[in-house]
Amino acid sequence: MSYFSYQSKRIYYTEAGEGRPVVFLHGNTASSRMFEPLLPLYGKSFRVILLDFLGNGRSERVEAFPTDLWQEEARQTIALLEHLELDGVSLAGSSGGAWAALNAALLRPDLVERVVADSFDGRTLAADFAQKLLKERAAAKLDEEAAGFYRWCQGEDWEQVVDKDTEALVKCAKEGRPLFVKPLEELRVPLLLLGSLGDEMTRKDLREEYEAVAAKTDAEICLFPEGSHPALYSNAEAAAEAICRFLK
Repeated sequence: MSYFSYQSKRIYYTEAGEGRPVVFLHGNTASSRMFEPLLPLYGKSFRVILLDFLGNGRSERVEAFPTDLWQEEARQTIALLEHLELDGVSLAGSSGGAWAALNAALLRPDLVERVVADSFDGRTLAADFAQKLLKERAAAKLDEEAAGFYRWCQGEDWEQVVDKDTEALVKCAKEGRPLFVKPLEELRVPLLLLGSLGDEMTRKDLREEYEAVAAKTDAEICLFPEGSHPALYSNAEAAAEAICRFLK
């Protein structure tokens, strides 16, 4: 297992495959474990790099998550690229990891070549985001399958991780914090927007939102008619085909 130091804390990362580097960024309450079953779809074409954001998975724990969580995770991603002395890297972020990927590209376009943003709400959080999140997280804790996913990703302290994440996101939504470090119009790298129209965890007007983002960034859009959250997982093979084509 590999680690690098970030603000005096240890962040876990791992690598597999050969080729051009692609860093996959996990979503909130998940970890790099979520991508491990998908490695056969990407490892033959790319050098796949996975990391656990601070406070998640096998990375060191934190007292609390910051309200600007996705901007902070972008800085952790940049620190990993600097640690590995990489540039020309593609980022594939899923759910919360999509915001982290976009922020990393906005901050350091000299390091990031392309971005895949999967299953996220786009420019803003939906008006009912905080309410829906609190309801979804409360139900997930009581659901055996969801709790098993949390435990698989986070370990035995999964409930503490979930609570800290929920607190940070609810505060972000209620305070109307900016989701991006710069306007999206300033994005200087190619972008692929990926999602599923059957995803109940993203905003209902996902197609319209993606089209609005594409108007600002000249992004490509790939929406699957069915599938749960996230599309990268629920439409694994079709998503991998779209991502590999875009990254190549």
